[in-house]
Amino acid sequence: MKLIQIAAVALNQTPLDWSGNAARIRQAIEAARNEGASLICLPELCLTGYNCEDTFFSIDVQQRALSALLELLPLTKGTVVSVGLPLMYGGALYNCACLIADGQILGFVAKNHLAGDGIHYEPRWFKAWDSTCVGEITIQGQAYPIGNLIFEVDGVRLGFEICEDAWAARRPGRELSQAAVDLILNPSASHFAFGKQEIRRRLVQESSRAYGVTYVYSNLLGNEAGRIIYDGATLIASNGSLLAEGQRLSFQDVSVTSAIVDIDLTRMNRARLASFQPRPGAFRETTITADYQFPEIPFRTLHCQAADWERSDSIKEEEFTRAVALALFDYLRKSRSQGFVISLSGGADSAAAAVLVWAMLKLGLSELGSEGLSQKLAYLTGTKPKSGFAELINGLLTCVYQSTRNSSETTASAAAGLAEGIGADFLNLDVDAITQAYVDLVSKAIGRELSWETDDIPLQNIQARSRAPGVWMITNLRNALLLSTSNRSEAAVGYTTMDGDTCGGLSPISGIDKAFLRSWLRWMETVGPLQVGTVPELNLINQQEPTAELRPQEAEQKDEQDLMPYELLDWVERAAIRDKRSPVELYRLALVEFPAEEPAQLVAWIERFFRLWSRNQWKRERYAPSFHLDDENLDPKTWCRFPILSGGFEEELAELRRVAEAQ
Repeated sequence: MKLIQIAAVALNQTPLDWSGNAARIRQAIEAARNEGASLICLPELCLTGYNCEDTFFSIDVQQRALSALLELLPLTKGTVVSVGLPLMYGGALYNCACLIADGQILGFVAKNHLAGDGIHYEPRWFKAWDSTCVGEITIQGQAYPIGNLIFEVDGVRLGFEICEDAWAARRPGRELSQAAVDLILNPSASHFAFGKQEIRRRLVQESSRAYGVTYVYSNLLGNEAGRIIYDGATLIASNGSLLAEGQRLSFQDVSVTSAIVDIDLTRMNRARLASFQPRPGAFRETTITADYQFPEIPFRTLHCQAADWERSDSIKEEEFTRAVALALFDYLRKSRSQGFVISLSGGADSAAAAVLVWAMLKLGLSELGSEGLSQKLAYLTGTKPKSGFAELINGLLTCVYQSTRNSSETTASAAAGLAEGIGADFLNLDVDAITQAYVDLVSKAIGRELSWETDDIPLQNIQARSRAPGVWMITNLRNALLLSTSNRSEAAVGYTTMDGDTCGGLSPISGIDKAFLRSWLRWMETVGPLQVGTVPELNLINQQEPTAELRPQEAEQKDEQDLMPYELLDWVERAAIRDKRSPVELYRLALVEFPAEEPAQLVAWIERFFRLWSRNQWKRERYAPSFHLDDENLDPKTWCRFPILSGGFEEELAELRRVAEAQ
């Protein structure tokens, strides 16, 4: 047996945090070495951070990345380590993995396929390596190879697929297999999305089987740069069997997943593959040989497997809670904010934001303990991070209920009850006088009294806008971060008041639809995440029908009456925006999906959606940063582009009416 212990590492990095990124890489190498690993795979672009955006073009950034790489070399003595960084070569910038053995750079592998769809913009900064030739780059007088390299270390052959390379149709793995590599390393920056981990498992397992190799997958972790969440997935598979799977969505800075692989067994299984077609000698010019020997180790079993919650029947609810909680935690500490402030209306959306902050602290304390959490939050001034949960939540979360004459006792009780139940600081502001002062001021200026019969929208909106200055003031006083509370369903149709309920520096739930939020709140009330618990105080909120509560109470305002049923709204949004269906196509599909609804009503709702979607793109452009959770995101800065000014689907909607009338 030729045994090698391999480590796949997840890192919580920050763009351009040179000392912090280097320190976490050092911590990872040391931790993996202490576990016995001699081959360590770090994530993509881990030296700089993945989301450096246009600063990748900076010569200073490129030089600092190289300097950071060279400073790491002595720390790799006795190990083989792959490190990701940007590298300028031949006038172009490449996304590279550098392989280091025993303190010496062996060479650089450049990414072949750049991620340029969805939230990714790699082609803006990097060039794809599209050549069979091996180049040569000089660093401090020393020449190193660059290209699609194969490394032979102590007789063990290994190659790279860098993140997107593995998802492409013409991936490097095929040629690596023909070169009879034993190991494929995949350093990734793969964003979180619901259900994506199962796809990764299949990819890694099937890659290891089809290519007859051991496949090693590492990933970034946490909220690296503001919007994108990385779940830190680490996987090691050999010949179709998953050997190790690391913990996802960890609050740790570094997570190491190890496995011991038998290279001889991998080779024997590969030889059995009828599909294995080697090309002996064909890759001689691209093979780099290293003068390094892997240490001899005894065989032992390493237990690295997914957490219990990964097998939950409520996996989407678990993922949502843990992903947003981690994103909030990283945003809090990386922005060095002193806490969060939420305008708690007594409705579902603001309640969800508050409960997510509660879950953030529950999960953080559960994993890190009070000592570990205090180290992460050592910068706090007003809140002592070593306090218990009750003191922490009260110091870090402020909930503000802001009433007008149109507010009900039901929402007031729901807001107060939830804040008390989760332990948040609770403030009650009556802004009715402020609202009426604006109404009187404008009435006097235009020479007439405003009324609900003629001025419905302005009278609704002024209440939401009157709430903004006070909650911003409290946020400033506490040096905190104001969370806005609009969801994706509302963003799609602009059912929100700009400079009112959209006020905030971060919008944690605008990437998720209202229907899921409501079901998640019921789940949080009765079931809750494993090892976290429930929030029974959500009962009063969950009993209510969603309402903006901006009209007089006798109007009995309900969101779904203003818009359409949320279930149907979310379906229309997915079909129209994600799947790019035309209004007529939507109508024909809706007749089948919602047979209980009258055709005329479906036409009205579909027309309402397209009109509201088109006229409210400017609102989506102004939303505070949100978290990417799935491939239905409406964020125009990352996922879903749409013109601010457009024809508004007028011809398409006219066609819809003609088709419906002809039936």
